[in-house]
Amino acid sequence: MVQFRRVTIGDKPLVDGFVRAEDSRSADFNFGNIYLWDTAYRQFLAPCGGRLLTQLKYEDKPFFAFPIGSGDIRPAIDAMAEHAALEGWPLRVRGITDGHRELMEAAYPGKFAFTEDRSCFDYIYEAEKLSTFAGKKLHGKRNFCNRFEREHSWEFRPLTPELFPQCMEMLGAWQREFDVPPPGLEEEHGAIIRAFMRYDALGLEGGALFAEGRCIGFTMGERISSDTFDVHFEKAFASIPGAYPMVCREFARQVLARHPGVVYLNREDDMGQENLREAKLEMRPAFLLRKFTAEVRA
Repeated sequence: MVQFRRVTIGDKPLVDGFVRAEDSRSADFNFGNIYLWDTAYRQFLAPCGGRLLTQLKYEDKPFFAFPIGSGDIRPAIDAMAEHAALEGWPLRVRGITDGHRELMEAAYPGKFAFTEDRSCFDYIYEAEKLSTFAGKKLHGKRNFCNRFEREHSWEFRPLTPELFPQCMEMLGAWQREFDVPPPGLEEEHGAIIRAFMRYDALGLEGGALFAEGRCIGFTMGERISSDTFDVHFEKAFASIPGAYPMVCREFARQVLARHPGVVYLNREDDMGQENLREAKLEMRPAFLLRKFTAEVRA
């Protein structure tokens, strides 16, 4: 039987090997997100042959993530089923893409029922388009950037530890703008703090937007596959017209300059929040990466 252990920063080299083998555009399968959100999802890891098993809690229920890696998925799925049976849990697997679903159905015909998780779909964008906002459909974002550039003395700086205090001050002011905090704000705050604490160890990259010498936005993420960069966090003052589009545009330019092989930016899911869904759709994603949850059929 496999032995699960709580995720630590020391697991990055192990997990990175499975991530490279999977080469997925999904935001679910990179060490940054696994580590940053561990306080929310309470994750445990176990290697199983060429695949990685991840046990987690979601809405206080036990789940497994799809076992990323390479090779036959049956030993990994069987190990997960054995562990769930010993713990007295139903076998439930999250983060399943269309490709993963095909693998599971081929390995276990008719065994699993798949439920679409719309709130967990990743929004995937063409990095080049976000670096310019070119085209009729994005002219509104481009106009906001033009206005911002006319009205402000600004610069976009690569994120370094020296800028963290100013980013934290900006984050605090941003959070105080909410009369009623949106769902998940506290968990996200904790994840951002972990990102700053382990920024170099996690291999994160980011940038900060300044206007008149004041930090008014920041962002960070990491490359997650051969052609995709995942944007973990993006914050800006909505009260400053153009601040959000500028952070997005300038970071896209930075990513493309540093990673010529990157084609897509994964700007992650909308968590089922209607206003966030609308904002992400306004950015004209190239496609949505579908996700499913699988359970054993009765």
